[in-house]
Amino acid sequence: MCCLYCHLVNLHVFMNAHNTQLLVNIMGKSKQVGNHNNGRKKNINKTWKTKRRTKDLDEIHVDMIPANAVKLLKQDVDFDVTGCGQHYCLHCARYFVDLKTLKEHFKSKPHKKRLKQLREEPYTQAEAERAAGMGSYIPPKKVEVHTQQVEEDMD
Repeated sequence: MCCLYCHLVNLHVFMNAHNTQLLVNIMGKSKQVGNHNNGRKKNINKTWKTKRRTKDLDEIHVDMIPANAVKLLKQDVDFDVTGCGQHYCLHCARYFVDLKTLKEHFKSKPHKKRLKQLREEPYTQAEAERAAGMGSYIPPKKVEVHTQQVEEDMD
């Protein structure tokens, strides 16, 4: 009985709140804590996806309202943003280093895809209610979207 009791006192294994194994030796020897992952995150993919996240299409539709578009296209110099915030693509919600890069972007495939996505009217709460059976369904309207006009800088 004494030997069994001493064995249980010397070595005690239990699970903590994070379901990692905690091994403690009561008699003064070393202890092992954790599950050897050294604080690494289990799924890094979600971190990368949220890092590259851009504005949603309905947010861009709000930005395309002329009053909001003027504010975005005529921004003050901001040294924390790429290109000091002077070269902005309204449809893709991206800043560019210079005017040449912005013009090249207008000819690129991702910009043309974004224009095609923006042609459809944004999803609204009224449309969701109609789709759920609280009214008759009306298909979304098409919105005319063109690439923004760029002013040539005279430096």
